Amino acid sequence: MFADYHVHTYYSDDSETPMETQVERAISLGLREICFTDHVDYGIKRDWDDPRGMEYRKGGPGEPKRMALANVDYPRYFKEIEELKRKYKDQIIIRAGLEFGIQTITIPQYDKLYSKYGDKLDFVLLSVHQVDNQELWTQDFQRGKTQEEYNRRYYEEILAVINHFKNYDVLAHLDLITRYDKNGIYPFEKVQDIIKEILKIIIAEGKGLELNTSSWRYGLSDTQPSRDILRLYKDLGGKYITLGSDAHTPEYIATHFKDAKDILEDEIGISLCGFEVVRDGIQ
Repeated sequence: MFADYHVHTYYSDDSETPMETQVERAISLGLREICFTDHVDYGIKRDWDDPRGMEYRKGGPGEPKRMALANVDYPRYFKEIEELKRKYKDQIIIRAGLEFGIQTITIPQYDKLYSKYGDKLDFVLLSVHQVDNQELWTQDFQRGKTQEEYNRRYYEEILAVINHFKNYDVLAHLDLITRYDKNGIYPFEKVQDIIKEILKIIIAEGKGLELNTSSWRYGLSDTQPSRDILRLYKDLGGKYITLGSDAHTPEYIATHFKDAKDILEDEIGISLCGFEVVRDGIQ
């Protein structure tokens, strides 16, 4: 049975789906485990208890029409997860996670967050959604740069982040920039040197790599990360892969997991023979 380790709910600013709805969908699909990984994006969003109040933006495609630029309400979040764990303990394993959208300029805020709530977390995804407080999806980050400049700068940011932040388990959608690159797919060979350094670090530190199956619903021409990255990860000695649907609504829970498994096993030579998430990483 599969486990979905990248799931969003109404605790993320870009989802309106109740936690229990996601759990019930996962059970109906026969999943073994589900891990909630709602968004924390310091630098762009405010915390739920920020005295300045909430800011809002217009929702993008597939998002709510009006979105609060807020991070997870941590006390309510962990409380609800514990309640659902008790309610569904005989049907599915539920894990408490977060998706840290880290930038080098926000690392101190994540260190502080982890020191406060780390004991409640089973799992942490590390992502880079913004660079220098400029969003990828709005093209703010890419604007005014050549394709080479914004691609290399994106991977340089990931490399800098993982060199200084260690409290995570898995690196999520490593080549996320490809989803928002209006100039097409930038050649792997031109960023392979930086990606190789990133992979060498996460492998040496026992971190995992996510295969994010949202690439199918976004109509990307390759997996995310790409097959080239997955092969390089394997060739460098990488061992730990998690599957994540990045589902913000229930119909996307565990979508294309069979396709992902077939690609990993038949094309890349990585066997998803089972893994266990433990407090200090993936085993």
